[in-house]
Amino acid sequence: MKERDIHSEKLLVQELIAGNERAFRTLFDTYWREVYAYSLSILNSGTLADEIVQDVFLQLWLKRETIDASRSIKPFLITITKNKTLDFLKKAANDRKLREEVFYSREMVHNPIYRKLREEDLETIKQEAIALLPPRRKLIFEMSRNEGKSYEEIGQELGIATNTVKSQMGKALETIRTFLLNNGDMALAFLLIASDWA
Repeated sequence: MKERDIHSEKLLVQELIAGNERAFRTLFDTYWREVYAYSLSILNSGTLADEIVQDVFLQLWLKRETIDASRSIKPFLITITKNKTLDFLKKAANDRKLREEVFYSREMVHNPIYRKLREEDLETIKQEAIALLPPRRKLIFEMSRNEGKSYEEIGQELGIATNTVKSQMGKALETIRTFLLNNGDMALAFLLIASDWA
């Protein structure tokens, strides 16, 4: 961003903080496409991305008095967008209708072949993520997630402290989440994270 543009943006942000609706409109016109594109890249739905845009700029207006006018507004908007999108995905993970809208395309949602392929993709990504874990950590993770055992039960079975199990699970989850976010379909990765699998 050019120095003149930075100065102009700072003035707009100062005006926004003061409640100037014209400054708000200018910031909206400048940044809505980036907010929309970021949300669309995760949600794969123009309608849902539009809703996120509305939520983000509503929050910008409502929280305007807390904004630091000395900093660029773009990272602030992207942070709000990320948080709103993640919140929506967590909600979608627990709502069948929303889950179908987000995690399967509208055209394919009733196609059992497509759905089976999507589920196979998800299983492949899960297995690739688990394969990254060291053997002991992998065993602990599988005992917890696949067998439904508590940390105490795992500790007793393996002859290790519950805190060690907890620590190993924390490290396993961090490895898996990083892998999912870097290598999988973003929506599927968030589905796994939001459903507490990872």
